[in-house]
Amino acid sequence: MRARAFRCFGWLLIVAAATILPAAIKQPADAARPAAYLVGQVLVASPGMGDPRFAGTVVYLVAHDQDGAMGLVLNRSLGEGSLKALLKGFGVDDAKTDGIVRLQYGGPVEPTRGFVLHSVDYSGRNTRVIGDGIALSTGFDVLKALAGGGGPEQRRFYLGYAGWGPGQLEGELARDDWMTAPADPTLIFDDDIDNVWKKATKGAGRTL
Repeated sequence: MRARAFRCFGWLLIVAAATILPAAIKQPADAARPAAYLVGQVLVASPGMGDPRFAGTVVYLVAHDQDGAMGLVLNRSLGEGSLKALLKGFGVDDAKTDGIVRLQYGGPVEPTRGFVLHSVDYSGRNTRVIGDGIALSTGFDVLKALAGGGGPEQRRFYLGYAGWGPGQLEGELARDDWMTAPADPTLIFDDDIDNVWKKATKGAGRTL
């Protein structure tokens, strides 16, 4: 099983190398963001979720405004492999550090786009703090920092993202496709991703 995960990881690195991290994510300034916007919270798929792509998922919202929403699925793994190999797949060839990391499925939109969700002990030119203790980096600077043995202590690598157009997420919430819950680093960086959905439902005030 582990060997298959590594083979999967190596194949995904080829895909990842095709398109690197996008430009910084647009979202409104904190002072102008209405309370109804859910940036920094998690969406927890309800048991009756009708879209099979999101059944049993937990999505961390990194952007939400009048133009739509964007999030990263927290509990879908694509494979495991070495940090050095991952960085090489993103075009960083001189990594001085290594270790086993998991590459995660962020969502069905732009599946070759890369993102790093991480703790706030690192901040670069393309880093945005999203919620309490959680930041998102969308540029090469965080990869170079990791290659040099620095960078954030806690981090998760994602390919793709979940996206909603104007009013689309609000419609899904009205249909009870999603529950909402606060997010914290304990949930975001939980290695036991098979149980993230169950834990998140408790945060959403529901016992299953």
